Amino acid sequence: MSRLSDPPETLAPEDESTLAGVNDADLEEESGVELELDAHTPESVKRGVAVIRAHWKNAPNGPGVYRMLTDAGEVLYVGKAKNVKKRIASYTRLAGDRVSEGRPSQAPGYVNRIARMIAATATMVFISVETETEALLLEANLIKQLKPRFNVLMRDDKSFPYILIARDHAAPQIAKHRGARTRKGDYFGPFASVGAVNRALNALQRAFLLRSCADSFYANRTRPCLLYQIKRCSGPCTGEISIEGYAELAREAHDFLAGKSRAVRELLAHEMTEAAEKLEYERAARLRDRISALSAIQGAQGVNPRTVEEADVFAIAKQAGRFCIEAFFFRAYQNWGNRAYFPRADQSLSEAEVLGAFLAQFYSERPAARVVLLSHAIEDEDVLAQALTQRLGKRVAALAPKRGERRELVEHALMNARQTLGRKLAEDASQEKLLAALGAVFGMDKAPRRVEVYDNSHTGGSQAIGAMIVAGANGFMKAHYRTFNIKRAETAPGDDCAMMREVLSRRFARLAKENENSDSEKQADPDAFPARPDLVLVDGGRGQFEAARQTLAGLGVNDVVVATIAKGADRNAGRETFLVAGREPFRLPPHDATLYFVQRLRDEAHRFAIGAHRARRRKQFAANPLDEIAGVGPARKRALLHAFGSAKAVAGAALADLEKVQGVNKATAKLVFDHFQRGE
Repeated sequence: MSRLSDPPETLAPEDESTLAGVNDADLEEESGVELELDAHTPESVKRGVAVIRAHWKNAPNGPGVYRMLTDAGEVLYVGKAKNVKKRIASYTRLAGDRVSEGRPSQAPGYVNRIARMIAATATMVFISVETETEALLLEANLIKQLKPRFNVLMRDDKSFPYILIARDHAAPQIAKHRGARTRKGDYFGPFASVGAVNRALNALQRAFLLRSCADSFYANRTRPCLLYQIKRCSGPCTGEISIEGYAELAREAHDFLAGKSRAVRELLAHEMTEAAEKLEYERAARLRDRISALSAIQGAQGVNPRTVEEADVFAIAKQAGRFCIEAFFFRAYQNWGNRAYFPRADQSLSEAEVLGAFLAQFYSERPAARVVLLSHAIEDEDVLAQALTQRLGKRVAALAPKRGERRELVEHALMNARQTLGRKLAEDASQEKLLAALGAVFGMDKAPRRVEVYDNSHTGGSQAIGAMIVAGANGFMKAHYRTFNIKRAETAPGDDCAMMREVLSRRFARLAKENENSDSEKQADPDAFPARPDLVLVDGGRGQFEAARQTLAGLGVNDVVVATIAKGADRNAGRETFLVAGREPFRLPPHDATLYFVQRLRDEAHRFAIGAHRARRRKQFAANPLDEIAGVGPARKRALLHAFGSAKAVAGAALADLEKVQGVNKATAKLVFDHFQRGE
């Protein structure tokens, strides 16, 4: 595969004797590639080519995966090839007008990108596999794990939600599921969003009256719950319907989700007619409502295919050096939603190259549909289809259709990809303008690339939390958000300034430590989101400002602008006062766009801090004193609580009484008794 991909592990560079054993003639004879290093080639590129020549001699002569690394061990690129040795040889050829392995002529940007990668390469690592399919799967896994600088990277790898009809209970439960499929049952999906699953579940409960409650809730019912009263459940827990009758409802739901929707609707319509003829009008009305719910499911799906039962559709658009991949999921002749992805990729790559690299990563942990439809033909269509077939256990076809309804689905996805990318570019342009205006407000020479906003939250000094949110050109960067449990003894409870000192000192001390261990070349990557902020905003007044400024100065951080946002009079939004070094406190005009932007940043930090504080408080409120005793697991804790009724009663129990509890041996009883006697 001749596109750029994923990362490797560290290997000591070859010594001079190894390098001397490989000459240009050998390399040209083996690879059929003419070497084109001349006086205009930079020295760094020549060194990289020398490293590649040295490793070429021992490269596997078959399918495998290779990784290119810097001298600090950073993985630059992960790639796979049908013949690794030949693929490695192609990197020694740098001319832009002739290429190896049948690749068409590339733009200068592509060649420059290869040259930068080669210049940074200090060593290589190889892994041999049996087939090219195995190489594709391994390459995708390594890319996701190592996130190499020169590979196409899928930014969003969250799992998709599914609908599960469980098969581990006499009365099957219908539920939303995400993650590993460890529970016995039938899974239907993927759905593009949780909202789509929730809407489908609501309609399915109306149509088939399946229970959504947990097994423990089901086992303890003595009368039907509210869902039965509002006709969202048939009430199997209290015998309102027989197990056999409930099983028939579960079978109908399974058939509907499996694509037999017409047969299910015809069956229900027939039963409704029969009930009406027998004057069973209440039963007929219930069947009518179920048919109406099924119509709502199918009517709300948007574009529903007529001849395509199951397919994943991917379309890619490129504009202004950015890529957008729109994914649509069709199951049981229904559109189950779509999701947009914005992979990180060099703008010199073509749409087909980015799409091929993206698909290998997308399907590394997800099952595929029987048909994968693409807007662009990719180089490894056959290899991808073989890999997906292996994983699914059924034949999978991957193709770029040219006509028919399949092509219509692809065109629809492509239209959405173009529109989504256009909106994304417009949003990013607005965000960049706001960042530039923010930098100007606080006296910065250029727009900040990374803004960090800090806030604290606590209840009377207890469960104190410090929170950091991060914003950049792409909006809020939630993967970079952090919380800090306030834990230093010298930080007085409820002292916001002391808490801010602790949070900032911990944050920047760790940042300094990470910078010491990082690779300078990695930090120089212009495409990478910076780890170090240009601007620090603190929610607070003069006290928080002085605490933040002095903390950073004490750590030797002098290149980061520090500012605070003090609430306005009567806490009115729009009357905030700003403090920054070297200036008197100032305000922004009430309707200024930059003021609204700062308010959004402040409000997001506030929301995140309060949410983290409440989560910690809930956890502490729900904590059980028995959880603190090492050696007392869930089973023994249940036995003790069942025997004594509460943790307080366990704490006051005598040793002899603890030893009588079934499932608790004498050693554990002594452990529990000693724990509470010591007052722990």
